[in-house]
Amino acid sequence: METLIQPKVLKGFRDFLPQDEILRSDLIEKLTKTYRSYGFVPIDTPVLEYTEILLRKSNGETEKQVFRFEDNGHRDVAMRFDLTVPFARFTAEHREELYFPFKRYHIAKVWRGEKPQAGRYREFVQCDFDTVGSDSAGSDFEILSLMKSALSSIGVEKVHIHVNHRGIFNRFLKTIDASDRSEDILRIVDKLAKVGPEQVEKELTELTGSKDSASRILEYIQPLSGFEETLAHIESLAGGEAEDSIRMKDIYGMMKASGIQDSYVLDPSITRGLDYYTGVVYETFLDDLPGIGSVCSGGRYDNLAGLYMKDRVPGVGASIGLDRLIAGLCELGLTESRGSYLDVEIYNCDEKLAVHYQGVASRLRERGVTVEVFPDAVKMGRQYAVTEKKCVPWGILINASDAEKGVMTLKNLKTREQFEGLTVEQAAEKVLENR
Repeated sequence: METLIQPKVLKGFRDFLPQDEILRSDLIEKLTKTYRSYGFVPIDTPVLEYTEILLRKSNGETEKQVFRFEDNGHRDVAMRFDLTVPFARFTAEHREELYFPFKRYHIAKVWRGEKPQAGRYREFVQCDFDTVGSDSAGSDFEILSLMKSALSSIGVEKVHIHVNHRGIFNRFLKTIDASDRSEDILRIVDKLAKVGPEQVEKELTELTGSKDSASRILEYIQPLSGFEETLAHIESLAGGEAEDSIRMKDIYGMMKASGIQDSYVLDPSITRGLDYYTGVVYETFLDDLPGIGSVCSGGRYDNLAGLYMKDRVPGVGASIGLDRLIAGLCELGLTESRGSYLDVEIYNCDEKLAVHYQGVASRLRERGVTVEVFPDAVKMGRQYAVTEKKCVPWGILINASDAEKGVMTLKNLKTREQFEGLTVEQAAEKVLENR
């Protein structure tokens, strides 16, 4: 006798039961609708890329996290760790087939070999939206506006989007003679929320060799009471007005014109750890659960596609981390569990009526009702138990006499209220008006 293999999944990976996958699918459907309302179109890219494509512009931490191996053709390949770098390759490879500005969304799985923790897994879904071919304040603002709209579409209203501009930060670093270590400084500052100011100051002091420089950086990254006040402060520390600070003023003006400025915070500590960001960067936090981390982040990456093509194609975008967001929503009690998409279960009261049941189901579907017939004429207790697990709101009971008359009993499975003698049309109307 063969030894049975224990069924299990790898650490950091998960199966999804129907109620979990239905939740994800519903959220993705709402996000997709919102992306399209802003004029974004879908694309897809392969799971596997040449390693040199994915890691050409990345730091050491990224290389440690990527799933990388040699395939059967002895090629050095890796699984995508985000959707932005593949999009840059996509843009370069298909530039003659695209139009610019080009606005795309891409909802797909990515893989990172990082330590699993609450809301963070090694396989997860990102919901990206990007614009390439435009270096304008309008494109930056549109992404920021879409971030808010997308989250609102799935019922997430209590959020704040923290915004910064790497250009202003880099100008400030020049004033303290630290621009040659800007990428390392940005990565240290990016860890502020995780490790705290004391650890950040310690690492900055070790990196710059100057406690004074570390203190001045900490002063710079502390936000003031308002967006405009903070912008004036960091602009002054960076040496005055320049193209980067003007860009932030324009973006904030668009926020005010749209009446959404209260959802945004200018936070000089937001730097984003990846090297390819060059301008505006942002992260989004749930007001009631900030500790779970950013649920939507991104920024401008004007030089990314330049790794694969000579032409300069500016880009800006953001990504919603769907799995982390769902973990936060579940913790806050903001999700509703559903075990199916059904409105109605037609119970199998009599196996001799199998043909009649299917006819009724077909006529209900024609009227917009989602319905199934229980396939076996087993005990009613078992049929009710299965229906309850699937969270079906309505049940239909039809006996031989009802079938002959062309009527049925409609039962509200939550309240147990019954409506007898209904026609197909009446039953459909009752179900749809209470959907």
